[in-house]
Amino acid sequence: MDLDRFDRQLLNLVQQDASQTADQLAEHVGLSPSAIQRRLKRMREQGVIVRDAAVLDPRAVGRPTFFVVSLEVERERPELLAQLREWLTQRAEIQQVFYVTGETDFVIVVTARDTESFDAMMSQLIEDNPNVRRFTTNVVLGLVKQGLTIPVPLDDQ
Repeated sequence: MDLDRFDRQLLNLVQQDASQTADQLAEHVGLSPSAIQRRLKRMREQGVIVRDAAVLDPRAVGRPTFFVVSLEVERERPELLAQLREWLTQRAEIQQVFYVTGETDFVIVVTARDTESFDAMMSQLIEDNPNVRRFTTNVVLGLVKQGLTIPVPLDDQ
């Protein structure tokens, strides 16, 4: 999909606050509210905007602890990787899953109430996925930055 300068401005704005109305966005971009709505609808239909989400304070909802986990698998057979990927995507406490190069195969970000609930989930992961050889865990001591925004340059770079 070709994105013009207006589309790029909109993408940056809605990544910062998707609750802005078309009128508010129109003030920043310089288009009519109806043009804003059409552009956002088109970008959603074409998969540029995948979803709108609220960013929560993890402490306020009882999920103050984060873990960054590196998983190493025994075999990289497609059906075994597909099974593991499916398991990982089905768990609500797993926020992000990255299939990576290097010594580990997957890096996952997990949020949990406490270390006990994290440990229970990881025990279930090992039980349900015998292809996982080992994992290492980093406990997050402090959240410095949280976000999923992707910088969108205003000009076509």
